[in-house]
Amino acid sequence: MEHVAIMRKSWGLTQKILDGRKKIESRWYSAKREPWNSVKEGEVIYFKDSGEPVTLKAEVKKVIQFADLTPNRVRKILDEYGDDDGLEKEKIPEFFERFKDKQYCILIFLKNPRAIEPFAINKAGFGAMAAWITVDDISSIKRKSR
Repeated sequence: MEHVAIMRKSWGLTQKILDGRKKIESRWYSAKREPWNSVKEGEVIYFKDSGEPVTLKAEVKKVIQFADLTPNRVRKILDEYGDDDGLEKEKIPEFFERFKDKQYCILIFLKNPRAIEPFAINKAGFGAMAAWITVDDISSIKRKSR
């Protein structure tokens, strides 16, 4: 499988992935949703900032999933993995507030991040608010150049 992770542009995380400051992509949810149980070691994730084309890709080194989270467990995950997730120490409390009531966390460890020739995708059928897309082949959602 191949994946597209859509990132909040204002957080500047795609640049952190590219320059190695962000080695983990985390997703926090109240209910199980993509990529829960669907992203695996060795697969490829393409990254794009919202409203922008896909600009980089990385391989999945490993995946850790956490369920039945409590605020205490959320704090421990942030303390242990926050730095590799590209979070500055002083911002951990802000992210704790954002994630403390989530039930699920997926940590996707990345390797070999690299810039690629930018391309747009067609999100039709995935929902306008989709933040993660899983497909058999990325070419199936690549927009054709005009």
